[in-house]
Parts: sequence; structure tokens; C-alpha cells
Amino acid sequence: MIRGTLFFTFFLFCSTLIGQDFYEKYSVREHYDKAEYRIPMRDGTKLYTIVYTPKDKDKQYPFLMMRTCYGIRPYRENQYRKSLGPSSYLMRKGYIFVYQDVRGRYMSEGTFDNMRPHITGNDPKNKNEIDESSDTYDTIDWLLKNIENHNGRVGQWGISYPGFYTAAALPEAHPALKASSPQAPISDFFFDDFHHMGAFLQSYLKAFPVFGHQKDKLTTQRWYGWESNKLKSLEFNEDNAYEFHMQLGPVKNISKIYDKNFFWKQMVDHPNYDEFWQARSILPHLEKVDHAVMTVGGWFDAEDLYGPLNIYKKLENDNPKAKNMIVMGPWSHGDWARKRGVQAVNHIWFGEGISEFYQRKIEMPFFEYYLKDEGEIKLPEAYMFDTGNKKWKTFEVWPPIRNNPVVIGFAKNNKLLIGKTSTSDISFIYESNPHNPVPYRSEVVGLTFTPRSFMTDDQRHASKRKDVLTFQTEALTDDFVLAGEILADLKVMISTTDADFIVKIIDVYPDNEPATIATPSHVEMGGYQQLVRHEVFRGRFRKSFSKPEPFVPGKIEEVKFPLQDILHTFKKGHRLMIQIHSTWFPYIDRNPQKYVPNIYKADESDFVKSKISILGSSKIIIGGDFKFDPK
Repeated sequence: MIRGTLFFTFFLFCSTLIGQDFYEKYSVREHYDKAEYRIPMRDGTKLYTIVYTPKDKDKQYPFLMMRTCYGIRPYRENQYRKSLGPSSYLMRKGYIFVYQDVRGRYMSEGTFDNMRPHITGNDPKNKNEIDESSDTYDTIDWLLKNIENHNGRVGQWGISYPGFYTAAALPEAHPALKASSPQAPISDFFFDDFHHMGAFLQSYLKAFPVFGHQKDKLTTQRWYGWESNKLKSLEFNEDNAYEFHMQLGPVKNISKIYDKNFFWKQMVDHPNYDEFWQARSILPHLEKVDHAVMTVGGWFDAEDLYGPLNIYKKLENDNPKAKNMIVMGPWSHGDWARKRGVQAVNHIWFGEGISEFYQRKIEMPFFEYYLKDEGEIKLPEAYMFDTGNKKWKTFEVWPPIRNNPVVIGFAKNNKLLIGKTSTSDISFIYESNPHNPVPYRSEVVGLTFTPRSFMTDDQRHASKRKDVLTFQTEALTDDFVLAGEILADLKVMISTTDADFIVKIIDVYPDNEPATIATPSHVEMGGYQQLVRHEVFRGRFRKSFSKPEPFVPGKIEEVKFPLQDILHTFKKGHRLMIQIHSTWFPYIDRNPQKYVPNIYKADESDFVKSKISILGSSKIIIGGDFKFDPK
């Protein structure tokens, strides 16, 4: 088999050319008119909006809208986007495409607020209280009254932060809003993107300039970014993220770099899940939603995996009238919106045409049916990709109902027990050293805006370390499927007053596993330990995310936390592996392991080694019905 990065790069290049050729054959300028508007909101603030309307005026079209904080280029009147909408398939079908800068961003007036809190109620007569739902409502109302040739129906979509704006418009929605697709939506910044279960994602360091500065005038250009130059002035090795962040020292040193960044200051001032963060969660407000919603996510989305799963579940539990469904594919952040032929994440190949299948057979029928009454809607409740056997599966309910959840226990000689826990009074001990943290990648990588490739990365580098507990089964004699929610139920004892706990579920390949077109020449797939699912939990939050508590050294305590859902077949001949450790750097910031009130203000002297014991009564449960209370 041909292998190596050169072939894979060539394959992607050819796929990209195919996609470019597809777009070039359909000119947006030839088929759409472009107009720019400043749409007034109920409080008088005007939001800059670009509308593309089909030139064919013999038909009436629905609106399909995206609201974003990232700019809606090109802004010039005579310049057009290369493509419109979520996919080229929908662009060709004919919609009135609407793009809007949200408050405080680029050409829109107002002040920007990260994850602007939702205000219950949406009375257009109230001129003083606004949120993303009210801005969407007012925009839709204006469009219906001022744009011609529409059919009275509106749809919306968005990926990542625009996915949040899509979700934020679900409660108190305008009656004309008939179909929404939040894609990779942020739902709560304490559990997505910048935090995971209360731990700070230090790997997001370069992202802060984007969200931490207000512009001082309407602009089509980026107004942030001076901190990036400040980072470079440190003269650390940017080609090695691990080395760079270690030289940076405690995260309190970041405050010297981001001293004028309001978002960083909010992070430092609110280290716990207090009212500030709670108010910015959209989940509690997803009620009384009665139109069609299709939430989309990627199983290997390092940025927003918590959001799509929990938005879907909240809608499903509390909105019986909503036509609610979820799609989860083998994608990194936003991969489903691209046309690249082959689908791979890092070194792992999942197939070809997966994104195109989603766009043609799932996304397009969804919007066509609910916005135009065209076609038939035969989509299941859940369209989920099995990342182990690399096939789509459909479910009428997600998570799937099973009478007996899978229980995984830990036994002597680092063996995994399937279906039971250890009966012996055994404990597994390691020393966690924040001055020598476990790297989160198997390869040396430079500074990135946000991490992605590690989501399927090889864990052989970690399994060789003494500060990583590694358990595995024998080679499986039959296929073994893990499906549904995951709960880590750990019994722990530590020698200090704080610690983090990372749990990883890993698929170990047979020694004779062949390479694929996604396999670089320097990677051997035989024995590859593919990361399938993981989560980090900051131990101080074991009883409450809003009221942290130190550990009592030497006292046995329970640490329970969910990992995100899974659908993965461990094939016959593979092994199931679980790793547990307490540092994962620089993806996660280093816990000093000495309890301090605010880790963002911890000194170098606060960082100490900790002797950590995981008791044999610990277990991992897959497929249960877990109730997660973020407070």
C-alpha cells in the first residue's frame, strides 16, 4: 500500500481541487444579488447584515441565516462570497442567505459580550433588555418586512461560536423560525472550549486576543492581536509547545501578557462555576422550543464536544413538541462543512465521502423539508458514526437504552475487567509531578490556536511513563461495542490537597495493523494506541463546581465525573485500554496539587509532587443513565 504524508497531502490536494472546481462551476455573482443593511434592534443598536437573494424572482425562497462574531467578509459591495450557506448543495437549491455581525463585532454597533447571558422572556416592547435571542428575533422580524420574494420561513445554522448563536435563538424564537441547526455549538464556557470540568485549557492561550478586546469603531479589519507579538517577544521556542509553556511558568504569568484582555481577566476573577459562568450557559434556557432542530457535532472535536451532546439532550428532555435530532460523525471541529473526499483525524482514516454524504443526505433534506416542504423527511432521531467499525448507525433514541450498563474494573497486573470490578483490596499508585507533566501529544508540535489532532493520537508515549496508570484487556475474541454515556467513578487517596484526574479510553490495534493513506511514514500502526475518548476533572470540584474543597491528605475520597458520549466498536483482535494520570500538558494547565483558592494566581512555590492512589474499587461505567449537575 502506498503510504506516507506526501501521498496523503496529494490526496487532500486533489480533493480540494475537486471542491474548488465544483464551486467555480457555480458563480455566486451570477445567481445571487448582494445587499447590505444596518438592521435596528429594539434598543436602537444597528447590526450589520449582508443578504444574498436569488436573481430568479419567479419563486419565493426561505431565509437561511448565520450570525457570527468572526466577520462576514467580503464587506465591499462589489465582492461576493465564493459559496453560500452550509453547503454548495443548498446554495444551488436557492435560499435567501443572511449573514450578520453580532453586537460589538466588525461592522455592527454595540458592545461584545462572550456568551452573552440569556434573559428569560422576549417581549419586543421591552427596549432595555437584550440577548442573542432578542437580536435574532428582531432581525427575523425586519427581514420578513423588508426583503421581497420570501416564503415566510426562516432557518438558521452556525458552526462553533455561530453554533452558540444558533442555539441561543431557540428559546423565545420568532414564529417564522422553522428549522435550526446548531453545529459544534458552545453551550457553557466552563465545560467547553476554555475549560473542561473546571480545568483551564492552557493550549487555548493564543485564542484569547480574539475574544478579549472591544473595538473602538466600526471596522472590516481585525483590531486585536497585539498579544501575539508579545508572546513572540518572550523568545521561547514556539516550535515546541510543551517547552514553550513550561518556560512560561505558572499561568499567573499570562496575566502579564494579557493585562488588557478583558476575557482573560474574567477567567482569573472567576476560577469557579459562580454566577458569572452560570449565567452564560444556554442549557437552562432551552425550553418551549417547538420547531425542527438538528444538532451536529464531531466525535473528535477538541473544541466543542460537550455542547452538541448536551444541547441535544436538553432539548430532547424538556421540549416534547420539538422535532429534535442529532448527528455525530468522525470529524474534527467543523470538518462536516468541508469537501475533502477522504476523512481522517490525525493518523486515523475513517473513510471517503463522509462529509459529502452528510451534506447531501442529512443536512440538505432537513432544510429542504422544513423550509420548503420539499422531499420527504426520513431522518432518524440520531445519525451516529461508529468510529471503530467506521460505519453510520441510526438510533431512535440517544443515548441508546440498555438494561445492563457495561462496567469496567481494574485488577492486578494492570488488567481490565469487563463486566465486574475488582474484589481485592488493591490500589494503584503513581507520583504526579507538575514540574514534569505528561505531554498531551505523541509528537513535538508548535503553538496552535486551539488543539485538534491529539483527539485520535497514539498513546504509546504515555503508557511508557511511570506517572501514567495503564490497564488493558487481552486481545478481544469478538467485536466489543461501547455506546452511550460514560461515567468515571474513582476512589482515590492523595498525599496533597488537590489534584487533577485524566481518564482516557484507548483502542489498541493488533501488531499486524496495516498502514492507511492517512499514516505518516514515521508512524507504525501495529500496536497503535488510539485515543477514543477522554476527560479531565479538577479534583477540587468533586463535590461542587461552585464551591471547591481541598482534599484531606491520606483520606479516601470519591471522584465522579462524566466523559462525553461514545460510539465505538473495539474490533476482534484489538484491545481495550484505559489510562489514568494527573497531568496532560500543555493541553491542560498544571494543577499545583497544593490547594490554593485561585490557580490562576498560584506561585511557582505552590507546585508540589503528589502521591496518588487509585483504589481497585474504582470503575468506569458505559451506557448508564447519568444525571450531571454542573453546579
